[in-house]
Amino acid sequence: MHLNPARRQLLADFTWSSYPLYLAAPCQRPDWLRTDRLLGEWGIPKDSVAGRRVFGERLEQRRRENLTAEFKPVERGWYLGDKQFRQELLAQVSTAPGVSHFGEAVQEAAEARAERLVVAGLKRLGWDEA
Repeated sequence: MHLNPARRQLLADFTWSSYPLYLAAPCQRPDWLRTDRLLGEWGIPKDSVAGRRVFGERLEQRRRENLTAEFKPVERGWYLGDKQFRQELLAQVSTAPGVSHFGEAVQEAAEARAERLVVAGLKRLGWDEA
């Protein structure tokens, strides 16, 4: 998330980014901003000048990487996760597709909705799948 504006060369100047705050000393950032989790995710044990410098260097390195292949699955896909997560999302679909929905996502959502309707109808009639 911190790299979204970075890929547009806006990282330090992007108004809505908390990135500059993570690089600032604790006394210069809002009380609500938790750095421990983020730094911990990067394997940085301490919120110190050195730790913040390492964080900045790692983000800059990551910004320069070509991540096209890594993000290819979500460019035209509609979810990112395992099959169980996909099923959980499909179970929540209750509206018709909008104009921005297309292809596989529409088909899968329609099939999941139809399956739920069939199961509900069978239950209402007291029938089982057989």
